[in-house]
Amino acid sequence: MSVDERLAGLTSWDADWRGLRVAVLGLSMTGFSAADTLAELGADVLVLSEDAAEEYARLVPVIGARLELGPLSDVPAALRDFAPDVVLASPGFAPSHPVIRWTQEAGIALWGDIELAWRVRDKVTRADGSPADWVLITGTNGKTTTTQLTASLLVEGGLRAAPCGNIGVPVLDAVRDPAGFDVLVVELSSHQLWYLGQSRSEGQLVPHAAVCLNLADDHLVWHGSAQAYRDAKALVYRNTRVACVYNKADEATRRMVEEADVVEGARAIGFDLGIPGPSDLGIVEGLLVDRAFLDDRARSALELTTVADLEQAGLAAPHIVQNILAASALARSLGVEPEAVHSALQAFRLDAHRIQIIARHAGITWVDDSKATNPHAAASSLRAYPGAVWIVGGDLKGVDIADLVSDVGGTARAAVVIGVDRADVVSAFRRHAPTVPVFEVDAGDTGQVMNRVVEIAAGIVDGEGTVLLAPAAASFDQFSSYADRGRRFAEAVRDWIDRGSADDAGDSPTRL
Repeated sequence: MSVDERLAGLTSWDADWRGLRVAVLGLSMTGFSAADTLAELGADVLVLSEDAAEEYARLVPVIGARLELGPLSDVPAALRDFAPDVVLASPGFAPSHPVIRWTQEAGIALWGDIELAWRVRDKVTRADGSPADWVLITGTNGKTTTTQLTASLLVEGGLRAAPCGNIGVPVLDAVRDPAGFDVLVVELSSHQLWYLGQSRSEGQLVPHAAVCLNLADDHLVWHGSAQAYRDAKALVYRNTRVACVYNKADEATRRMVEEADVVEGARAIGFDLGIPGPSDLGIVEGLLVDRAFLDDRARSALELTTVADLEQAGLAAPHIVQNILAASALARSLGVEPEAVHSALQAFRLDAHRIQIIARHAGITWVDDSKATNPHAAASSLRAYPGAVWIVGGDLKGVDIADLVSDVGGTARAAVVIGVDRADVVSAFRRHAPTVPVFEVDAGDTGQVMNRVVEIAAGIVDGEGTVLLAPAAASFDQFSSYADRGRRFAEAVRDWIDRGSADDAGDSPTRL
């Protein structure tokens, strides 16, 4: 039997995986979950990583795999000698990486952890013997919130559901959970979707429902172009069985659905903040309604919740309402009743660092949206808080910020610019929003960046207004993560409050 013939038959936990040679690239949480799964299946596993946390490195031999630590800037001799049947890469490995190129040129099967999880999804089944349904969620922004929302709605509706994937819980861990689930709600990054695009037919997912929430330039360095990024995102709809949910306000997502190769009978379900047509979800006179999942959708609608209720729960920012509509569509496609949607939304709260009000003091509202790591997300925040002092900047990841500044930068009261790509941000304001005061915070001691940011912002507001951290950039130039950036911002705000007033904050800021 050839390798290709054998791989074609590996579509069940109970298939014969013994002795299959799999090279796992990377030993983060995802890489370890893949190595652990493959070792449990009986495969011959070689893990290659440039470095590894001590815990993972110690556990690799315990699970029965081998570990090779060292540079991966070229194809290691250990990998060539291993002669793998499959290379399974962690999502951080870009298509241009030398090991990925070697794998493709050698004709070796290239998987991500999502494909492996799909192939072994029947390890734990439902009462009828079938594996859990999968719901796929992607988009430039809002993925994690929508994943959490969808899982919450499903659980309130009586289904056993697990949020997993790019949200931080490897899908393989959910698949192997002995408790089992009715639905896996899988957040997918563009990196994971690119790897799904390398799947051969037997490894292709067939989701119950899928959504691409929105599309804007991001991760262009990793993908190589905006078109490649878009093409990866569009894969979320491939083979969908029941509901392709898309954003009516984002033309790119509609085109993705129109072009997708789906299972016959799958429906296109639109959402936006306007009045919905048949097969859509939207808003009518302050009510969030469903005109898609009811018999008389041509003349009727089902109430899900109200904008007033969402305001009480801190969920009324326009982009959050869009996420709620998308999650509701996904949950309704699985039979969750409107009453359960309403009940779950009353209890749902956003995670930290997602348009989170961290303090109100001396007339100033301080808002942490450190999770806004790209221009599209930052634009949503600025639209929710027009007239705010905007804290912006970081590692732009190769994305041009000029369009963001041109479109919504002029609504800011002032801009406080941080990060390694400050010059690009400052230049964009000079060209596209020259009337907005701009203040630059030199990198200096990264531990003091946020203290200086808060001093400057408080001096600008001077009595009443909003200060919004929505960087439109990644955090790794100065912080360990977007969460670390948000925590340091909140700590600096608390320090400023403890000092008593903006008058104690330090020297007056100097405009550029």
